[in-house]
Amino acid sequence: QVQLVESGGGLVQPGGSLRLSCAASGSFIGIDDMGWYRQAPGKERGMVATITSGGRINYVDSVKGRFTISRDSAKNTIYLQMNSLKPEDTAVYYCNAVALIPGRVRRSNYWGQGTQVTVSS
Repeated sequence: QVQLVESGGGLVQPGGSLRLSCAASGSFIGIDDMGWYRQAPGKERGMVATITSGGRINYVDSVKGRFTISRDSAKNTIYLQMNSLKPEDTAVYYCNAVALIPGRVRRSNYWGQGTQVTVSS
């Protein structure tokens, strides 16, 4: 009932920039938290940045000062501006949303398909 469509991944050189987008669609009543997570080969998926419906933002320490998450609530869309990219940022980036849909009493997590970000010279 909630689809998350991501875009913006690609291959960049160290120090470069990318901007990821994630648009939520479906028959949801409302969306609470949204965020970006990433998973590198051989590692667990971890939080990169989250933003609540009220605009409260949290970043993992390794991206503070380099990445910026933003949200357009009217469009149910979040963005991740990634600057000063490092090879260690290479991962599949996943969009996440917590949403309530009709007929449910509890909110659930939904995930996008992931978009590859590769930082390499």
